Formats: sequence, structure tokens, C-alpha cells
Amino acid sequence: TGIDIQNANTIVIDRADKYGLAQLHQLRGRVGRGRERAYAYFVYDEGKPLSETAADRLETIAVHNDLGSGIQVAMKDLEIRGAGNLLGAEQAGHIEGVGFDLYLRMIGEAVSEFRGESSDGPVELRLELPIDARIPDDYIDSERLRLEAYQKLSAAATASADPDAIDLVVEELTDRYGEPPAEVAGLVEVARLRRRAALSQLSDVVAMGKNLRIAPAHLPDSMQVRLKRLHPGSKLLAGGDALVVPLPTVGGEPVTGSDLIAWVRQLLDALFPLAD
Repeated sequence: TGIDIQNANTIVIDRADKYGLAQLHQLRGRVGRGRERAYAYFVYDEGKPLSETAADRLETIAVHNDLGSGIQVAMKDLEIRGAGNLLGAEQAGHIEGVGFDLYLRMIGEAVSEFRGESSDGPVELRLELPIDARIPDDYIDSERLRLEAYQKLSAAATASADPDAIDLVVEELTDRYGEPPAEVAGLVEVARLRRRAALSQLSDVVAMGKNLRIAPAHLPDSMQVRLKRLHPGSKLLAGGDALVVPLPTVGGEPVTGSDLIAWVRQLLDALFPLAD
């Protein structure tokens, strides 16, 4: 906008619902560049209903007001407007339909295919178990910092990550926020299990009703005999494309939580041993 009044500490933006998210962020940045506290007021006509997009923009501006939050505003703006067609002329996209990370991976695969290059990459793992694994708001109250913690755990749980990466993330969380509660401990155990499954190049470790589905499961004959002996109700599907194993129970109730994670880990170690 070209506004440069260094000692201004207040800005009022009328009809803020008509501005784009990047514009609102830039206007807000025109005040508060000195040592004095600054105020930005976003005003809209209360007699007219806000569109869903306008409400999303204003909520984003209100939430992300910390120092260095510009990247979060930019990511949200990208999600709302779409990244556009990177291989064509269109400037609007539908990134919200697939998510930012998947969108970038799809673009990379499309470019590789166009160039005639191989786009084979690591198998995407689907891990779904009935476990309370999350970072609660009362442990990390900032949404941005919670997302950052999730991203670090996710990166540490990949097959290519350093074996001590998950432990380092746990040490950092403990140092910054205190001893992790049970929900975070569950999330860490899930991350460890995810890395173990990724090392065996599995694509599915999913609890389905009373069974656990593992795919792929191309087991040698000796391992199939061992499987039938240890888990009599298990079944190999489509010549090893998938394996179904009954979930353990205690008193007729299915095992959950850390006991379930330990059982799945033991099963993977038994059927898919890793080379030393």
C-alpha cells in the first residue's frame, strides 16, 4: 500500500471481509513496527452475512498474530485460494481436496511422468488402530506449535529417518512443555510402530472390526506355517496381497492402547524380521 507512518499504532480496516488474506496481513503490518503496542481493527457490516471464505480469512488473521506467523497465514491463503495449475495457465486450484503435502507429491509425480522419469517412491503407509494418540490443547496450547510437533514426529517415523529421531523429538517436547501426558505417549508409540512398519515396506496396518489387516504379506512357506501355529484364525488373501489376523482379546474384550501396540509390534517382528 505504500503506507509508512512509523509512529502509527492503530489501523482500522473497513469492510475487511472484502479483502484477501494476504492484503489483510500486509495492512496489519503497517502498524506495530516500533516499541509501542499496536492495534488492528477489522470491521465488517454485521447486517450482511459473511461468506464462508470471508469468515475463514478473518478467523485466520485473528488466530495467527504471533511473531513469525506469516508463514501460517500464507499456507492458509494457499489452502483457501488453491495453488493453481503449475503445469498450465489457470491460477486457481483445488488444493483443499487433497491437502498440501499430497498435492506437492502429485505435482512431482506428474512432472516425472511428463519427463519420462520413474516416479517410484516409498510406499505410503496406512496405520489405523483404536488408540488415543494425539497432542491435547492443555499440553501445547498453540495450534502452530502443535502442528510443528506433529510434523516432527511424522518425519521421525519414516524409514529413512535416524533411528534416534523419535527419542530426540520426545526429549525436545519434554524440555519445552514438561512430561508428556498419556495421549502424547500413545502418539509416540504409534510413531515408533509406524517406523517399524515402514522399514518392512508395508502399506496397510489397519484394525478392521475384530481383525488386523496387514498388506502386503508375501510370506515364505516356513513363515506361513509359523503364522498358522501362532495365530490359527489368520488368513492370507489373494496369494499374499494381504494378511488378516484376529486381534487379541482379554475377557472377551479387544485389547487397546499400549497393549495393542506392543502386540502388533511383536507380530511384525515375528512375520517380517529385519536384517541386522
